[in-house]
Amino acid sequence: MNNDTAPSRHPDADHGATVVITHRIRHGMHAQYEAWLAEVAASSQAAAGLIDWQVVRPVKGITTAYTVILRFESPQRLQQWMGSAQRAAHIERVKPFLARDDEFFVRSGLDFWFSPEGAKARLPVRWKQFLLTWSAIFPLSLATSQLVLPLLHGAGLPHWRGLDGLIGSGMVVALMVYVVMPRYTRLAQRWLFAR
Repeated sequence: MNNDTAPSRHPDADHGATVVITHRIRHGMHAQYEAWLAEVAASSQAAAGLIDWQVVRPVKGITTAYTVILRFESPQRLQQWMGSAQRAAHIERVKPFLARDDEFFVRSGLDFWFSPEGAKARLPVRWKQFLLTWSAIFPLSLATSQLVLPLLHGAGLPHWRGLDGLIGSGMVVALMVYVVMPRYTRLAQRWLFAR
């Protein structure tokens, strides 16, 4: 895979695309799968247009599947990786460790934070999704309104409620999508999936 320094922009590039891959591992093959995962992680992270790469490992006694989430800048970049000979070779090597076939689905549009509808992996209950999201948005909203906007006003930004709302909400959403939620959901995964 080449790593373009300035990838060409496509009209859909700002919408992004995500693939969620679910692997159920044969008994006694977890060490071999982990070794394969380390190898495939390096080549996946070098894929053109990749924004984020995450692995949700099984939680002992609660889940049994590995979930690999790859987010790309556009559906075209995602399809380029998914259809590549390099990925096909990786899948051929991992097949002996899998209890089932390589399962995946693709979603285009805004990044999502939790396993989306249709995921083969179990979903967190709604009230936990609500609490986790709220606990992330509240401090970001507070910091934006109490710290960032006053600094921007001091630098000359006009005092207009609509503009404040536009800038504040944009900052919160950008931080949630690109910084906070990918790390926060990983940190809280045991609690999210605990019964």
